[in-house]
Amino acid sequence: MKYLKCFGLALLALALAIPATAGRRAIIPVETEHTALILAVRNNRVLETLHFGARIADPKAFEGFVTGLSEDNGSGPMAYPTTGGRYIGEPALHVKYPDGYHNTELVYDSHQVQVNGNIVTTKILLKDPVTRLQVGLIYDAYQKEDVICAHAEIRNVGAGPVQLLNYASGSLYLEADRYYLTHFHGGWADEMQMDGELLTHDTKVIESRRGTQVTQCNNPSFLVSLNADRLQENVGEVVAGALAWSGNFRLSFEMDESNRLNVLAGINSFASTYELDHGQIFATPEFIYTYSDRGAGQASRNLHAWARNYGVYGGGQVNPTLLNSWEGAYFNFTTETLLRMIDDAAGMGLEMFVLDDGWFAKDYPRNGDDAGLGDWEVNTAKLPEGIDYVASYAHGKGLKFGIWIEPEMVNPQSNLAHTHPEWVVQSPGRETYQSRNQWVLDLSNPAVQDFVFGIFDNTMKLSGNIDYIKWDCNRVVSNFGSTYLGSEQDRFFVEYTQGIYNVMRRLREKYPDTIVQCCSSGGGRVDYGALKYFNEIWTSDNTDAFTRAYIQYATNLIYPACVMASHVSAVPNHQTGNVTPLKFRFDMACSGRLGMELQPRNLTERERALADRCIRSYKEYRDLVFTGDVYRLASPYEGDYYALMYVSQDRRRAVVYTYCLKYQNRAVGAHPFRLDGLDPARRYRVTELNVDRSCWWGSGYEHAGDFLMNGGFNPVLLKTFDSAVFYLESD
Repeated sequence: MKYLKCFGLALLALALAIPATAGRRAIIPVETEHTALILAVRNNRVLETLHFGARIADPKAFEGFVTGLSEDNGSGPMAYPTTGGRYIGEPALHVKYPDGYHNTELVYDSHQVQVNGNIVTTKILLKDPVTRLQVGLIYDAYQKEDVICAHAEIRNVGAGPVQLLNYASGSLYLEADRYYLTHFHGGWADEMQMDGELLTHDTKVIESRRGTQVTQCNNPSFLVSLNADRLQENVGEVVAGALAWSGNFRLSFEMDESNRLNVLAGINSFASTYELDHGQIFATPEFIYTYSDRGAGQASRNLHAWARNYGVYGGGQVNPTLLNSWEGAYFNFTTETLLRMIDDAAGMGLEMFVLDDGWFAKDYPRNGDDAGLGDWEVNTAKLPEGIDYVASYAHGKGLKFGIWIEPEMVNPQSNLAHTHPEWVVQSPGRETYQSRNQWVLDLSNPAVQDFVFGIFDNTMKLSGNIDYIKWDCNRVVSNFGSTYLGSEQDRFFVEYTQGIYNVMRRLREKYPDTIVQCCSSGGGRVDYGALKYFNEIWTSDNTDAFTRAYIQYATNLIYPACVMASHVSAVPNHQTGNVTPLKFRFDMACSGRLGMELQPRNLTERERALADRCIRSYKEYRDLVFTGDVYRLASPYEGDYYALMYVSQDRRRAVVYTYCLKYQNRAVGAHPFRLDGLDPARRYRVTELNVDRSCWWGSGYEHAGDFLMNGGFNPVLLKTFDSAVFYLESD
């Protein structure tokens, strides 16, 4: 089991023990350059949270801090609250012991601090003196990024097995007069829609029980605005967080009678009681959070910087522009179809061609979504020359080559389903329900993990010219069960996710340089657990540029632009039926990783010229999209415009995107956008891209940074789907 590992906290050579001092707390600060989490050990050795927010010059000032809380009403803001003792709130940890009792009371034992460059790790050992359960709280503080990653390691030192009923990654106490929660909801083709509410007393829960595609309807992330009635971009205190877990998750926000807010994040314990034998350890996924006193904008920039440096596989690397075959060909293609698409992709200046679904299976050929999944041999009736022929042709045209797989699924019409029916997720005696004509393979089973690894491995062996894998996952788990786990069905949801991670670790050891996209039906696996292994996400199957304004704005609150694959597709759009100008489609897609998903031969000569121009200009500034700091200038959720910009780390260069989403009458005139992140003292040459006549009077001239940041930038965008992209450069 992946999450059982050595527990070394009790044996740390540099461990510190804090003596109890009458009337004063012993302080354990977890600090970054600008923020601090202040933990304290009470006289009764209970570990509590006293502060999370701006960094305090002298953390020892909290030694004599008095909360004024009466323990008659509970035990206050415990750093890792448990079921038992005086605690009466939502627990991070709930354990049932062999004798049937549920009480756990953890006390401080020791801690140590380790410095590894930019990362300062604080490890705290807590023990229950009665049950001998041990919990290690680990906090990795990323200094420059102002991000803390917390997780727990739970060890059973007792005589018999214990049952973990709840096992959150961490507990974060906040204190304010009011709390405004921003979170995300949606569905297929409508993912990552912003939602917000002023929290009231009691508990708000955001969770997923889907098993797979767990982020398509909710996302394990949030922003909490302190002392505010709404989320603000540039002002106010904001705490943003995310859970690095690709399975069922649960976030809870409990506002107690003292008006404190306890945020818990972790694996959803639904149908997932986890048994620990003597000596075994369970390590939870990371709970990632940051604090900003400059609104949501700075909170996002903190998370994005951390993600590029630590949280995304290959984070910050510039991934290639591409043409994907799906919406241009679907299942209906021949070798000749693909070669002509490759010719067009190369002619437009794109850098990769991706062959999507439909290339495999012989006995049950993949000519639709009702057959073939599981049988991953090339369909030679459709592609008699094989994959290497197509991939080599792409390389010969100067393009990289990618290919689609969906290794976690199987069609009933397949050799795999007939050969290994026991590998399917199922509840014996009950119907194994189909969705999209397919079943889910049981990734809790090591044999299935080997098979899934083999799908990726064997696909890579089809050609020495495969540079990119698109990993899809097109349904949720229903009637869950595992023939492999037998009577231990409570382990299924946790070990399915661990099984995916086991496969991905093996793949990354063998294929460290292959670009891998996490698709999952678009938006179904958008989380920092998956991004440890994947280079990018397929943000949504919905390629409509208008809808993408909302999806990408919300996604960008938590996840960096370098992971957001965004494609230009045909009109009427295949998902929404919307008809939008080609330039609007390009301008939207260019705010993420640019791709195209259409049949290039259907473009007019004029459209082809515009596509060439947009692709060429994108490649000149895209490093800003992948590595720059984001500044959101206008929210599509709050008005008729959407605007954002990316600024280089040295503030010498920037790219600005502006979009009109609703018709404006002529009296509106030019619309001012206050640019941000620039150096006020620098002068920037501003150039509108991909047009012969600019919508802004100042294009082509130099302007002072403070002028651009204080109302001087006012392009004229009056019609629905008007858009403009501006490039800024300073000497």
